[in-house]
Amino acid sequence: MRPAGETGAAPTPARRDRTVVISSVASDAHTWNLVFLQLLIEELGYTVVNLGPCVPDDVLIDACRTIAPDLVVISSVNGHGWQDGLRLIKAFRAQESLADTPVVIGGKLGTTGLESAARTAELAEAGFDAVFRDGAQEVESFRDFAAALAVRAAT
Repeated sequence: MRPAGETGAAPTPARRDRTVVISSVASDAHTWNLVFLQLLIEELGYTVVNLGPCVPDDVLIDACRTIAPDLVVISSVNGHGWQDGLRLIKAFRAQESLADTPVVIGGKLGTTGLESAARTAELAEAGFDAVFRDGAQEVESFRDFAAALAVRAAT
C-alpha cells in the first residue's frame, strides 16, 4: 500500500497460487500488524494464510509442514521478536521439509526500540532469510523482497 500520490512502478505481481503464511511470535497478541501485512502481501498477488497472534512455535511449524508455503513472514510488535524469533527459527530450520523455506521477521524486534545491527545479524545467522526493523522504509524493503521472491520463482 503506497501512500497517496507516490509514483513509481508497482512490483510485478506473484502468481495467485503462491502462498505466504504470516504470524506473530508466540508472545505477541497484536493483530493490526498482521492485517496490514496480509493486505500488503495480497496486493503483491500472493494467497495469504494468516495464522494470527500468539501462535506457539510448534503450531506454526505444523501449519507450514501442511501448507508448504513459498514464504513465511513473522511479525513482532511487542518487542520480543529477537528473543522469540531466535527460538522459532532454530526449531523451524530443524525440520527437514522446511529447511529451504524462505522465512523473514520484522517489526519491533527488541524492547528498547534501538535494536543493534548485531541482533539483526544474529537473527539472520540463525536462519532468517531477511530481517526488517520497524519503520516505513522497512515496509518498502519487505515489499521489494517479496516481489523479488515472486520473480525468482517465476523464472
